[in-house]
Amino acid sequence: MGIFILRRLGVMLLTALCLTFIVFWLTNLYPNLEKLAKTQGNFRMSDEAVSSYLGDRGYLEPLPIKFAQWLGVAPGWVTEKEDGTEFGRCFKEGTPAEERPNFCGVLQGDWGQSTVFKDDVGNIVTTRLALTGKLMFWVLVLMVPSALIIGVLAGMREGSKIDRSLSTVSIVSTATPEYVSGVIFIAVFASSAFGLKWFKGSATSAMESANFENFFLPVLTISLYGMGYIARMTRASMTEVMTAQYIRTARLKGVSFKNIVLKHALRNALIAPFTVIMLQIPWLLNGVVIVETLFNYKGFGWVLVQAAGNNDIELLLAVSVVSVIVVLLTQLISDIGYVFLNPRIRIS
Repeated sequence: MGIFILRRLGVMLLTALCLTFIVFWLTNLYPNLEKLAKTQGNFRMSDEAVSSYLGDRGYLEPLPIKFAQWLGVAPGWVTEKEDGTEFGRCFKEGTPAEERPNFCGVLQGDWGQSTVFKDDVGNIVTTRLALTGKLMFWVLVLMVPSALIIGVLAGMREGSKIDRSLSTVSIVSTATPEYVSGVIFIAVFASSAFGLKWFKGSATSAMESANFENFFLPVLTISLYGMGYIARMTRASMTEVMTAQYIRTARLKGVSFKNIVLKHALRNALIAPFTVIMLQIPWLLNGVVIVETLFNYKGFGWVLVQAAGNNDIELLLAVSVVSVIVVLLTQLISDIGYVFLNPRIRIS
C-alpha cells in the first residue's frame, strides 16, 4: 500500500505541475497582460507604454523563466529606474540590498499581490476557501446520508413503488439546476409573497456566523442537485448487487432479507457511490459559483469569478492551482478508499 500511495503521489505531483504550467501559460497570454497593464495604468496607454509597463515587471520574460520565478525556483526579476533606484519581484522600492531575497514564489509561500483586492493572494485564497469549506461541510452532512438512504431504499427492491417514487425524486432533483431551485426557495421561503418568510434570501451574514435561517437555503440548494446524482448511482449499484449470485445463494440458505442487505449487499453497493461522492468535492469547490452569487456568499467560487472578470492574474493563478490540488487529492483519496472497500483488489 505504501508503494502504491508513493506512486500515486508522484503521478499527482507531475500532473499538478503540467496543469499548473498550462494555466500559467493561458493567463500570461499577451492580450491578458495588455489588459492588465491598461487596467493598472491607463486604458489610453500606447503600445510602447504597455510594453514598458510589462517589461519593467517581468511579464515579457520567456515563459519558462516566468514560470520558474512564479514557482520560486529561479531568482526574481529586478528593474532599475531612471533615477537609479531598484524594485523587483521579491522586494519593494527602497528595500536595502542586504534585505532583498533572491527567490520568492509559491514554494516560499509567496503567491503575489491581488490587483483587485490590493491584498496578499495567499490571505485572500485562505479566507475564501475556509468560507466555502464551511458551506461544503454542511452540504456534505445533508447530501451524502440522504442520497445513500434514498439510493439503498430504491435499489433493495427494483421495480417496487418505493423504487419508482424515490427514483423520480432523484431524477427531478438532478434535472433542476441550482439557479432554478435557488430562486424558487428564495421566492417561497424567503419572501413575503407566499407568507412563508422563514429564511433569509442572503447568506452574507453567514460568512461570520452560520445561523440556520441564513445558511439553510444555500445548503439545501446545493445538496438537492448533488443528492439526486449520488442517489441514482447508489440505486444502480444496489440493484446490481441484489441480483448477484452470492445474494441468491444467501436467500436460498434462508438468510433474512435484513441480514442480506446489511451484511452482504451494502458494502459492495457503496463502492461505486464512494467514488462519486469524492468527485463531488471538486464540483462543490468550483461549482458553487452560481449559488454563492445568488445568495451573495463571498466564498471561493465568488473569488474565482472576481479574479477572472477583473483579469487578476496572480489571484486567478492561485485559485486555479488550489482547484487542481483539490481535484488530485480527492482522486488519491478515492483510489485508496476504493482499495479498502473492494476486497477483490490487491496491491502487490
